[in-house]
Amino acid sequence: MSRHWNESEGWTETDRKPEVREPPLYKVLLHNDDYTSMEFVVLVLEKVFSKSIPEATRIMLNVHHQGIGIAGVFPKEVAETKVAIVHDLAQKNEYPLRCSIEKV
Repeated sequence: MSRHWNESEGWTETDRKPEVREPPLYKVLLHNDDYTSMEFVVLVLEKVFSKSIPEATRIMLNVHHQGIGIAGVFPKEVAETKVAIVHDLAQKNEYPLRCSIEKV
């Protein structure tokens, strides 16, 4: 129960709890290309997405064989930030690695 003040009625009690909505989630996708090294993709998955080496390797192989792989699922702002970090790292290391987001 929650209590609310109303000028005409004084304190009133209601059984309703405030509605809390989870933010929409977005998949961060890595895209395969013919130039970015597998080692660099694993490094990105470890450092940017906090993946273990075995998990990062599994995702990298999925990107390599399927053309795309899910690096993680996050609220929109976090997903966009991760994409920007990946693109910045790729550019600094002269790789064309592409990363995008897609609503879950």
